[in-house]
Amino acid sequence: MKVDAVIEHCHAATMAGGGLGEVRDALVALAEGRIAWVGPRAEAPRFEAAAGGGAPPAYDARGGWLTPGLVDAHTHLVYAGDRAHEFEMRLEGASYEDVARAGGGILSTVRATRAADEATLVLAASKRLERLLAEGVTTVEIKSGYGLDADTELRMLRVARTLGTAHGVRVATTLLAAHALPPEYAGRADDYIEAIVSDWLPRAARDGLADAVDAFCERIAFSPAQCTRVFDAARAFGLPVKLHADQLSDLGGAALAAGHGALSADHLEWTDEAGVAAMAAAGTVAMLLPGAFYFLRETRVPPVDALRRHRVPIAIATDCNPGSSPLVSPLLAMNMACTLFRLTPTEALAGLTVHAARALGLHHELGTIAPGRRADLALWEVGRPAELACAMGAAPLVKRWQGGR
Repeated sequence: MKVDAVIEHCHAATMAGGGLGEVRDALVALAEGRIAWVGPRAEAPRFEAAAGGGAPPAYDARGGWLTPGLVDAHTHLVYAGDRAHEFEMRLEGASYEDVARAGGGILSTVRATRAADEATLVLAASKRLERLLAEGVTTVEIKSGYGLDADTELRMLRVARTLGTAHGVRVATTLLAAHALPPEYAGRADDYIEAIVSDWLPRAARDGLADAVDAFCERIAFSPAQCTRVFDAARAFGLPVKLHADQLSDLGGAALAAGHGALSADHLEWTDEAGVAAMAAAGTVAMLLPGAFYFLRETRVPPVDALRRHRVPIAIATDCNPGSSPLVSPLLAMNMACTLFRLTPTEALAGLTVHAARALGLHHELGTIAPGRRADLALWEVGRPAELACAMGAAPLVKRWQGGR
């Protein structure tokens, strides 16, 4: 078999079947940016270098653990400004909704982001992205949602595309124009939704800037009927949807997302059993975001037991954003998912690999170490994979492969 390189003297957590898919003393062969072979080193066939014959280049993993590259499938990475003062307000007793209604929250970031040019946004977001890459991320989803006007929303999506090219990382972009109601549309939420579905969304689709469409279904954001209008428009352009659902109250967001075949329903703290069952029937992924739960000091835990009973895939993400989850550590997100939501370390790792890939509709090429999958990989200096979720503040990444490079 002709290959470009092999990784040997490693243990592989292939994540096959949603479990660890553990292969001890493994060898992984790479060819044309994809996995060509994976299995016990003692069972490996004879490999030949694709270029020039002879033995292929070999990387000695020195007994480390190889996993799929991490997939951070819910971030708001592109924004300007900061909201540390809101952190202080909440510690003095203000709720997330109190801050939003006082003109803070999302609208505070909107003002700063509208004033920033593309170069400024690229520079700020690059620093955040580099932190994710340093912890094994090879694919990241980036949402808009801090522009709330056509020009800034599209600018944010262009910046997200630029980040992917500049850093050599796969970026999935999501249009989240239905994130909050801007002040110029005060009292005219339906008019704002009309602007999104008749102009902004079509432009993002035609320009190839959006891979998916998201909305925030909540009392401080948009109603189920308004989110439905956004989803119907997305479907007309062949764009998959996802939903910020049931974070602060139960508006039936999970069932709404499932009813539209959403890739994921995200947050889910208030989701009921019927919503979980609807997600299971639709194949919608549960995206849990422990960073926001922790930072906002929430107390209602997502229905993890119900998700397990109904066999809904559970993904986790950093939810990196300026106001409710300023988190740039996927490993800390894993730890929080275990300590706050009682996920197992294996579930947490699956949540940032195989299930996160499914939440982006990319599970046929990402999230597992298997022949034919993209060679997006992370090598860790750990004794066992559970250390990735356990060791708070550790930096065990040894090496990343992106498309075999």
